[in-house]
Amino acid sequence: MLYEINEKALKLESEGKKIIKLNIGDPDLQTPPEIVEAAYDAMKSGKTKYSSAFGEKSLRERLAAVHKVYADNVVITPGSKWGIFSVMYLLLKDGGNVVIPTPYWTAYELAAKTIGAETRFVNTELDSNWKIDLDKLESAIDRDTRMIILNNPKNPTSSVIEEKILDGIVQIANDKCVPILSDEVYADISFVKTKRILEYGGDHILVTGFSKTFTMTGWRIGYVIANTELIEKLAKLNQITISNVPVFIQDAALKALELKSELTEKIRQEYRERAKLAIGILSTSKLEFSEPNAPFYMFPRRTGLDSEEFALNLLDDGVAVAPGTAFGDYREHFRISMTVPRDDLHIALNKICEAVE
Repeated sequence: MLYEINEKALKLESEGKKIIKLNIGDPDLQTPPEIVEAAYDAMKSGKTKYSSAFGEKSLRERLAAVHKVYADNVVITPGSKWGIFSVMYLLLKDGGNVVIPTPYWTAYELAAKTIGAETRFVNTELDSNWKIDLDKLESAIDRDTRMIILNNPKNPTSSVIEEKILDGIVQIANDKCVPILSDEVYADISFVKTKRILEYGGDHILVTGFSKTFTMTGWRIGYVIANTELIEKLAKLNQITISNVPVFIQDAALKALELKSELTEKIRQEYRERAKLAIGILSTSKLEFSEPNAPFYMFPRRTGLDSEEFALNLLDDGVAVAPGTAFGDYREHFRISMTVPRDDLHIALNKICEAVE
């Protein structure tokens, strides 16, 4: 349904209709010019050749310092999505199952299906503010469980896992000897403190990237932090597939890290303002929702709504949203992605409110 909506949106645009796209998580903000210049300078200086499948030493060392690990624990990937897929492939290619709290980013399930792994879902609900039930999580794990996937902060709810709950999840994982893959791609621009999986030690796995933190979605650069045995396997997988992330892109990422504090505060503040705008407008409607803890999604609910039908009909009003069924068994929900300028967001949100009355 996500693809059907996107195709219909593109068709309507080709016919001259303006569509405000709240259906995809691709920020409208431009990549900071300092990052672009760093890539350009690297290309001009000849950094356009093959390189290490592990990633450039300078970038790995900088990331290792940020996360308080060794450079040998870091591998650079073409976006966090490839990092997630690669870890899932290596840990699940021989069978087993993966446990995923819902609602979840669609790519997790699609990757598991591609590999041939079983997915086990642990549902969470708006009424409990998306709290993960530890007993349900533990019950979903058996001797064939190879991995738990956490997304913190979460897409599509923009909720952050409470520290006490995260403590409990890690304890269960440790007791069961099951690694956690923690997708933390929104953590650096979270509105609230987000405890990181690496703070717990052990053989848990961090996957994240530069796409959301620095509005570098099209640059395709991310990284994985894990034990050295898994990192070496990931590098070998890089060697036989993507070879390496282009060095000039890695230089751009290094520049982004140098300016991280300054750049992320600007980006975070813009999304705070958009979240305030959305909360104010949606609060006047019959929609129920949790306030976002991070950029840049909201996942409202309207009792009795068929979100697939709603999303298709809303396109006729010039607004694209993602139906809740794309993220699990959430037919009465839909996802709003606040990745358009505020003026367009204001218009789109008011149209949504009109449509749900």
